Amino acid sequence: MCEYCGCQDVTAIGELTREHDVVVDLIGDARTAHAAGDVDTLAAIARRIALVLGPHTEVEEHGLFPAMAVEFPDHIAGLEAEHRRVEAVVGEAEHGTPADPGWPLRLLDVLNLLRAHILKEQDGVFPAALACLSTAEWEAVEAVRARVGTSAQVAAGPPRR
Repeated sequence: MCEYCGCQDVTAIGELTREHDVVVDLIGDARTAHAAGDVDTLAAIARRIALVLGPHTEVEEHGLFPAMAVEFPDHIAGLEAEHRRVEAVVGEAEHGTPADPGWPLRLLDVLNLLRAHILKEQDGVFPAALACLSTAEWEAVEAVRARVGTSAQVAAGPPRR
């Protein structure tokens, strides 16, 4: 992941990156659970991913993305559409293990999309934000983070069923 431009030194980007790191680790855990045929653990991991992505997505969509959409409207719209796709499939496990036997494969597919999505943000959006956002826009991002907090540390713990 991007470590060459210094964007991770900006508090808001550093936190978003840490959340990405937690999600990437959880994606690995999900692949392991799927390979073992452990759908209950897979569902618990999906809930942990959702826990991280809730505030993370708020910060992106209500703080970072509005400022970026001025210069990159199509790119930002595509990222937001990917957020909706991920939320829909991950959200199927919100209340327990989905009964649909096709859900585990749908989840793996959307987690592959999420992994690519994270790279787009870290290698494209975050460095661009460093160059494009004004002080007031960074303050708006920080205000959203202050309002929503983060769940990355909670979600990084052992799987919950």
